[in-house]
Amino acid sequence: SLVFLGSHDSFSFYIDEASPVGPEQPETVQNFVSVFGTVAKKLMRKWLATQTMNFTNQLGAGIRYFDLRISTKPRDPDNELYFAHGLFSAKVKEGLEEINAFLTEHPKEVVFLDFNHFYGMQKCHHEKLVQMLKDTYGNKMCPAIFAHEVSLQYLWEKEHQVLVFYHSPVAVEVAFLWPGQMMPAPWANTTDTEKLIQFLQASITERRKKGSFFISQVVLTPKASTVVKGVASGLRETITERALPAMMEWVRTQKAGESGVNIITADFVELGDFISTVIKLNYSLDEGEDDTT
Repeated sequence: SLVFLGSHDSFSFYIDEASPVGPEQPETVQNFVSVFGTVAKKLMRKWLATQTMNFTNQLGAGIRYFDLRISTKPRDPDNELYFAHGLFSAKVKEGLEEINAFLTEHPKEVVFLDFNHFYGMQKCHHEKLVQMLKDTYGNKMCPAIFAHEVSLQYLWEKEHQVLVFYHSPVAVEVAFLWPGQMMPAPWANTTDTEKLIQFLQASITERRKKGSFFISQVVLTPKASTVVKGVASGLRETITERALPAMMEWVRTQKAGESGVNIITADFVELGDFISTVIKLNYSLDEGEDDTT
């Protein structure tokens, strides 16, 4: 089993301060923004934008797993779909096309697109998204099969480059949508580095019982009090950079293979040597092992 690099809230580089607040945000946030307007959104962006690279740059750096959250905009006459994390980000169509351009240029590269949160979406919006995926990727998408049957060799032979995971019952009806439960991403929901590492370790022990792909989220989540204290400095300085040495130490000690890590995601993937460290885990695979993804 190879280890893949992923980014948490992958599209958040594109967050637009001019956009309305996303429908999933609590009333307190909605009120904060309605009172403080642009200033509030600028501060929100510092806590919500977990990536500083666009899709093309993430792909170029080695990211192959994308964590995607999709939303409609309230009262939008065009019924457009957007990536969203607190505030709205890029149009989904543009993001998918950006990824496709990279895949067309690099026919041996494979990506995982994980559509794991949907906000304000009716049946017609899901149909629109499924059609968009068909139009953009066509035969590049690999139909859902058993996780252990997917090797790079298999994908190259079939000329498949995209595995789409879809956390909604819609997935059952569409051959190229992999059900969300085949891409579990347990979330530690803590600001404490030690607790995060214990959680990651315990999750990996559980992992292979599931016979699915598996995500280790090396991600710390700010509490409201953390945000208030560091409101002007943001997520990157307040949490991610400080915790980086301990988190990287955990990544370095991991193993690729059946009982090891599979996909590792992080905020600000360019920090430290996260990317090169994860890629190096693949060199530890025994020559005899296969290249299942």
